[in-house]
Amino acid sequence: MAWGRGEMLVALAVALCLSALGADAQLKVGYYSYGCPAAELIVKEEVEKALIDDPGVGADLLRMHFHDCFVRGCDGSVLIDSTEDNTAEKDAQINLTLEGFEIIDAIKEKLEAACKGVVSCADLLAFAARDSVVHYGGIHYRVPAGRKDGTVSKEGDTSILPSPALDLTELTKLFISKGLSQNDMITLSGAHTVGIAHCDAFTDRLYDTDETLDQKYAKALRKQCPPGSNNTVSMDPKSPRRFDNHYYRSLLKNRGLFISDQTLLSTQGTTTQVKRLASNYKRFQRKFAAAIVKMGEIGILTGSEGEVRANCRKIN
Repeated sequence: MAWGRGEMLVALAVALCLSALGADAQLKVGYYSYGCPAAELIVKEEVEKALIDDPGVGADLLRMHFHDCFVRGCDGSVLIDSTEDNTAEKDAQINLTLEGFEIIDAIKEKLEAACKGVVSCADLLAFAARDSVVHYGGIHYRVPAGRKDGTVSKEGDTSILPSPALDLTELTKLFISKGLSQNDMITLSGAHTVGIAHCDAFTDRLYDTDETLDQKYAKALRKQCPPGSNNTVSMDPKSPRRFDNHYYRSLLKNRGLFISDQTLLSTQGTTTQVKRLASNYKRFQRKFAAAIVKMGEIGILTGSEGEVRANCRKIN
């Protein structure tokens, strides 16, 4: 089947990212072609079923992949349950709003039935995030696989995850520490074009004077988030279930929901990047695909470094 120009550009960008990271010798596209040829199809079908029942949960699966990769690397550790002796990542305060773990369970059950002990939970999560993006209208990108699952998950390790109150300098430093550039950070922030946020993550901006927040938008948010409430709002109210570039257009109107969103306009250089993404939907799609593949290479375990968990909730 012939590729379109957009798909060729995405493939080239992904290849360059993998080459730059030296990861092409470890992970590869089509990793399960022989060991479990139906793996990606099974994940896609189960994600689609889940999104029919709960159209918003795809944003959680995408966020889950991000939270997994930034803590101990992309090793599926966010999926592990707590035990009497250990509080796991998923029970850290910052992860308590994550939903969709039962979807991962259902996918893993299907994968184990088709190919016992073959597909890792870390790869499953990377595929599910991609399929969620595609469901919302994002571009289909190819996911290199071959990650192994980690055997450690600790609540305390989640302190590395970015809070909604971080400024540009703090965000940039964090992403660079993970091998990602400031441009990658700005591009990956575009995932906020889907999903919801709890009021307590941004109410300080509503009831304290924040000159970087459009006051008409602030007034609408105050109606949804009265003092003391912890309701939820769409991060992109115009198109909350479309993977488009409206997020960046909102930033240019001072309608970023979090401080960590609006801070992307802090410098001339970052503002230029936001404007480019806001003005060209296809550019955003291509850059996001390349950036999330690059993110999916953080701290991977391969070979004998990890395991393939039979149950994503617990180590073997």
